[in-house]
Amino acid sequence: MKINIQPTLENDKVILYPLLESDFEKLYEAAADPQIWEQHPNKNRWQRDVFKIFFEGAIQSKGAFKIIEKSSAKIIGSTRFYDYNEQTNSVLIGYTFFTKQSWGKGINHSVKKLILDYIFEFVQEVYFHIGADNIRSQIAISRLGATKITEQEVTYFGEQPKLNFVYRLAKNEWL
Repeated sequence: MKINIQPTLENDKVILYPLLESDFEKLYEAAADPQIWEQHPNKNRWQRDVFKIFFEGAIQSKGAFKIIEKSSAKIIGSTRFYDYNEQTNSVLIGYTFFTKQSWGKGINHSVKKLILDYIFEFVQEVYFHIGADNIRSQIAISRLGATKITEQEVTYFGEQPKLNFVYRLAKNEWL
């Protein structure tokens, strides 16, 4: 079965649509708050020129989503699948951010459940790169059952390498 890493996904809280080049302005509007990026590896992504590089990497990944909150019909963030590996039957999930207004509402958990339920139809393992200083994301990913397995320097698209923690979640652990 061929894997589609950029489907449209939906649940009661959000709709994930494939990210398009025409989404730049609205996604940047959601991302232009420095507080969103405080714990992320690149703390300057709220700046337009830095965000453009982030956005270009998202488009080139062919696995990125814009996240629409159903109750407001607004873009509230982005996430993506990347580095699908057919040999190991695995994929990475990351580059996720949400507007501050969506924090504490269960949106992150809802999005992760949606994409994990989908992707585990195709792969056996999912990995997450989480910035070493991103305590918020480390806690959230651990609550989903992912386990930290190593630390790794990760070179994000167009950015300098940063220390990340690598978390793993296997299909049988998710189910």
